[in-house]
Amino acid sequence: MNANTLFLRLEGNLQAWGDQQSKFVVRRTAEAPTKSAVIGMLCAALGVSRAQAADEWLPKLNDLRMGVRIDMPGIRWWDYHTVGAGMRIRIAEGGTKPGAMLTRREYLCDASFLVALQGHPDLISRLEVALQSPKWTLYLGRKCCPPSRPILEEQTCRSFDDLLSALRSIPWQKRLKQDMTPEKVDCLLDWVPEFVGDTAPSEAIVWYDAPITFEPPAHHPRFVIGTALSVGLDGELAIADGCAQQNTPRPPRPRANYGNTEYRRRRADRLTADHHLCVFCKAPATTVQHITYRRAGGSESQDDLRSLCRLCHDAVTMIEYGHGMGIDRINPEDPRWRDLIITKREDIIKFRSLETRRRHFAAEEVE
Repeated sequence: MNANTLFLRLEGNLQAWGDQQSKFVVRRTAEAPTKSAVIGMLCAALGVSRAQAADEWLPKLNDLRMGVRIDMPGIRWWDYHTVGAGMRIRIAEGGTKPGAMLTRREYLCDASFLVALQGHPDLISRLEVALQSPKWTLYLGRKCCPPSRPILEEQTCRSFDDLLSALRSIPWQKRLKQDMTPEKVDCLLDWVPEFVGDTAPSEAIVWYDAPITFEPPAHHPRFVIGTALSVGLDGELAIADGCAQQNTPRPPRPRANYGNTEYRRRRADRLTADHHLCVFCKAPATTVQHITYRRAGGSESQDDLRSLCRLCHDAVTMIEYGHGMGIDRINPEDPRWRDLIITKREDIIKFRSLETRRRHFAAEEVE
């Protein structure tokens, strides 16, 4: 058997492909499957552990050329997870307490990718057999992301001269009946020098996702070339000019519109209801704070807002950003935030006082 190309279909409700931007507390996802993640799936299908992979399998699998066709980019969504149970967690008030660490995780929702892997026919054949009956369960980046259809796109491998020809050979298909057929789809192709001394083209980008070891995780860079395929009415694909530029969108989110007439009326009503006093410190209120953005943009109810002075507004806003809050924010009337707001107010006053003095004296005189 001389087939040199294996096809994977990575499709599911949620996917997550970590890259060099993904950190422990905030774990983002790349726009498409990474080579490290795909190789990890192949190792799972083969029953090769993280520790065993480095010596024998990673050199072989890194030699595979990989191309990804972004059939549906999906939508980016955030969720949170807790990590650990009895570990010591730092708290905002200082010190630590036992508990679980809160982390934020980004996902691609309703995305679909076609991955083509090219290599030696013997290796391709072995990987095909492994994917037909994987030793361990396969996931789309994380254990909470099961595939919605079999990973192996075709039961028979085939031969192609290059990755783009391989990705063109399988027609584009809708994931759901209501999906719209795009005009173009993006492709990300491995760039490998043909001769010693070849330099990568100027349009090549670097992905740090070629695994050296899984334990601990370490990666080499690889060059990736972006191109596009036009999609016909029957799903047939042809080479297109430029790229589709279908960057993975983020979910729609209500945003404040401070010039909106209805918002300004609700703002005035809130200030009147609070007698133009800050709900926290009772100083004259000069602004209002959103405690939720669920109806932001002009549909706010009076209860979505709170009157604050500028100092308390700045303190509350800094705490919200420090906690990475989303749509729902701090209610300054909630007693659980009282001590933290007071502390943040004192920090702001101290900093502003120091800055004022620095305008008149040399820095060493005020430290």
